[in-house]
Formats: sequence, structure tokens, C-alpha cells
Amino acid sequence: MHYPEPISKLIDSFMKLPGIGPKTAARLAFFVLTMKEDTVLSFAKALVDAKRNLTYCSVCGHITDVDPCHICQDKQRDASTICVVQDPKDVIAMEKMRDYHGLYHVLHGAISPMDGIGPEDINVPTLLKRLQDDQVQELILATNPTIEGEATAMYISRLVKPSGIRTTRIAHGLPVGGDLEYADEVTLSKALEGRREL
Repeated sequence: MHYPEPISKLIDSFMKLPGIGPKTAARLAFFVLTMKEDTVLSFAKALVDAKRNLTYCSVCGHITDVDPCHICQDKQRDASTICVVQDPKDVIAMEKMRDYHGLYHVLHGAISPMDGIGPEDINVPTLLKRLQDDQVQELILATNPTIEGEATAMYISRLVKPSGIRTTRIAHGLPVGGDLEYADEVTLSKALEGRREL
């Protein structure tokens, strides 16, 4: 299908977003054409503002519009605990839970030799520097339950072990409301490993 050049460029731009294929990109592009011009301009401005005005916190690596971020500045947070996550969106997920009151450290990825990502390519050096603070007593490794996430958690735990800081890993296993018959072997294995006394 041959589209006029402005629509083709718009479709190509939408296809650069994750999970957006040609059909969805075309649908979005044609939807944009039906929007009022001021709505389109406001949408474009929001994109540019997000790109220009957001940065990464120099302390924890979370996405922020102030440096250090609001979480790192909050004196009410428990500075003795740092939760290590892979991405800024993981911090947002943890914060929605409202049960964790410590600090965070965002790695911006995970170790993945297959993709050429080594320990030096993620935010580990800053973490090690933060752990020199005597206040930190526990490091919670909350990387994803993937091969890369597990490898990253193991790597960090080996680095931290000599310091004597308590290092824990979040539990993995069956989701609440899940059925055993639909769980894969790895999930069942992790659920069994993480069992606790009642």
C-alpha cells in the first residue's frame, strides 16, 4: 500500500515504538489525522518535554525531573535498605505496592552475554559506591526472574558478600489466583524453592 509521504513517515515513526507493528502503526497514524491540531501539538510537546526535561538520578539511576530524585531526597525513607531493580518502570511498580519504604538502585539492564551486555554495561559501579555507606544493612535483589535477571542477581550477590551486607532475593513463583496445572516447570520449581513455614 502506497501512502502519501507524511503518513508514511508517521507510520514509520510509530513502528519505532516497542510492540507496534505495521497495522497498529497505520491505525495510530490515521487516528492522529482525525485529532484536532491543538491536541496533536500538545501531544508532540509532551513527547519533546519528556525527552528534554527528564534525566536519571545521579544517586539511584531512577528517571526524574530533579536531581537527586524525590525518593532519594525523602528523609522518611529507610536508608538502611536498597532494592535493586533493572528498569525505572520497576521502581514505579514497587511504589504502587506501597509496602516498601527503603531506597532503590536502577541497573538499566541486566547481564546478557548473548546480547554483548556485561557487568560494565549496567549501573553496578554506582551501586558498589553506595554500599560503602555504613548505613546500608540490606540489599534486596529484585531483578526479573529471567536467565539474565538471575545471572545479574548472582553476580551482584557475589560482589557484595565480602562486605557483610545482608543480601536477599525477592521470591518468585505462582501468582495469587494462579493454577498449578497452567504453571511452567521453572515457575513451579521457584515456588517450591521459596516455600515457607505456616
